[in-house]
Amino acid sequence: MYISHIKIQGFRNFKNSDIEFNDGLNVLIGHNNAGKTNLLKALQLVIEPHYRYRRLNANDFNRDISLENLKSKSPSVTISVTFKHSNIEYNEQEEDLRVIANWFTDMENGYTAMLTYRFYLPAEKEDDYKAAMADVEDVKKGWSILENDFLRYYVYKLLAGPLDAPMQPEMDKLERFDFQFLGAMRNVEDDMFYGRSTMLKDVLNFFIDYGIKAKGERTEEERESELKEVRKNFGNEATALMTSLLERLSEGKDVMLDYAHETGASFNNALPDFKSTLTEQDLFSALKLIIRYGEDIEISATHNGLGYNNLIYMSLLLAKMQADADGNYMGDNAKVYPILAIEEPEAHLHPAMQYKFLKFLDKNLKIDHKVRQIFITTHSSQITAAVKLDDIICLHKGEDGITNVCYPGKVFTDSDEDKKSKNYVQRFLDATKSDMLFARKIILVEGIAEDLLMSTLARYDGKSLEDQHVAVVNINGRYFNHFVKLFNTEASPNAIPKKVACITDRDPIKKEKTGNARSKTCYPFELNQDNEHFEYAVNAEDEERAFDTHPSVRFFSQDRQKGKTFEYELALCNPDLDLLVTESMSNQSEIKNMMNGDYEHAKDKVKNNKKWDDVKGSLDNTSWEDDEKRHHLIAARYLSSLNKGENALELCLALEENYELDADDERKKTFNVPQYIHNALEWLLR
Repeated sequence: MYISHIKIQGFRNFKNSDIEFNDGLNVLIGHNNAGKTNLLKALQLVIEPHYRYRRLNANDFNRDISLENLKSKSPSVTISVTFKHSNIEYNEQEEDLRVIANWFTDMENGYTAMLTYRFYLPAEKEDDYKAAMADVEDVKKGWSILENDFLRYYVYKLLAGPLDAPMQPEMDKLERFDFQFLGAMRNVEDDMFYGRSTMLKDVLNFFIDYGIKAKGERTEEERESELKEVRKNFGNEATALMTSLLERLSEGKDVMLDYAHETGASFNNALPDFKSTLTEQDLFSALKLIIRYGEDIEISATHNGLGYNNLIYMSLLLAKMQADADGNYMGDNAKVYPILAIEEPEAHLHPAMQYKFLKFLDKNLKIDHKVRQIFITTHSSQITAAVKLDDIICLHKGEDGITNVCYPGKVFTDSDEDKKSKNYVQRFLDATKSDMLFARKIILVEGIAEDLLMSTLARYDGKSLEDQHVAVVNINGRYFNHFVKLFNTEASPNAIPKKVACITDRDPIKKEKTGNARSKTCYPFELNQDNEHFEYAVNAEDEERAFDTHPSVRFFSQDRQKGKTFEYELALCNPDLDLLVTESMSNQSEIKNMMNGDYEHAKDKVKNNKKWDDVKGSLDNTSWEDDEKRHHLIAARYLSSLNKGENALELCLALEENYELDADDERKKTFNVPQYIHNALEWLLR
């Protein structure tokens, strides 16, 4: 069995959510306050046997309730967890069914069972509640009345089976769940460094004589007989040891205990003395966890960093879960549902260790089966890079405050096209690119120049990408169709409803009408100059039309007739700005000279060869004004002189330095943000 989904009503940021889980690894992602921790707390309320905080407070209610609804009925919390038959073959499947036999809701379509937590105002207090709320005119006042006058009457219950005919779950059955929750603010040291620590002591007690316990070829009687012999031999050795110790104390003991007579402790012939038996558990207290480096260096685990100790702790916890689930060791008290929930396992771990840890957990699930399900909340792009899209559950709180539950892996259908897209996105989402899954808003760009410069352009436009948690993601080409599927809510209910601005180039092309000629790039001023012999086209038209009215995805590009690339547009909008001419560019002096004069001057300064003669000829054939022709000639020459990556970095630094200059500084230069970039930022950030 496994937890297939959870339905949460009225709890914290979950007004009414039904969340599906994987039979194995579940990685919960989302921006801050999206509800990741609340989801784990909801699970905890239902399935952790001895959870101490089942009684909620007023802040645990979902507050997205109108005054009318608050007055008409007392708010409540209902959390239902559904269990289904697992497709993974566990040895304990039959025992699973025995534990939840009385909780079934469906036995025809595979076994389905349900546990429900309810926190509510008893029916006999409902009329009093409505009367107290009758004249309330402010929702804050209503919540205050609930908290001060009625919260103390609220009760909680755990229910099993269908909600229309529930029953009380047997506590002994519920105790067979092993729900281990590691919060983000965890102190692991007290539980693992010394053998007297409860967790470490339990683990040691299970793994002592493990070579005997794990011998599967032996019968239970044979194993128990061998263990008795080992314990007997240990007892004999321990008795001899304690006898020797008491002998060494004999003379000193008489002197030491004389003080008992002096203080009156020997009243009524009651004399203090020493006697002892020594067990394995007693000696556990003398053990301490160390870290061994080679053969000669031993260091106490207390000297380790927090990240290393967190890994050790989680490994010990998994060992304890293995012990608790061992039927040969625990008998009828063995756990049948080992579930591990971890908040932010990336805490104190460097990126490589995060990746390795997730791979280890995945192996534990799929091969070792020591844990049935794992739930992880994370802000780490390293962790998302280590798992499959199907393992990820994204919680996204929209601008309306509603928490949306999204499943990136499920937006792709079984079509060949979608399979290709899914594989592409899966390969693409490395540690740098998976930022798109965490950000509130996203800008998808084609290349490194847009990636490096977008934040700077936003600053010149009077905006901040950082303040609105916008991720700029370079998809290394025109592959928007693959990624847009993750966010296209009109195509899939599983898509993530984030605002996504796709910034793409026009990249005009021409193709000879005769023969098998291939398309060639061209300049915008060449468009439609020879329709008899060439076909012309520009990029992004179909995407712009398809997403023109989409609520969360839009495409932005340069002017259809006059645009080409991002770099071309920078020069086109700033034809006199020599700040654009960076050190890595070729033809620096030529371009700067072109910027200092009119169109004829620019033509005179550009190289004289066939390519540029053709360029000038095409410009001359347009109906544009000379000033516009000049701008396009400079843009064309600028584009042809770039080393894109290096130039973008240099330009970013130059623009940032220019931006930081005081407004009255004579060195400060005016920079114009391209219109299509401005439009994208306006739409995305409003």
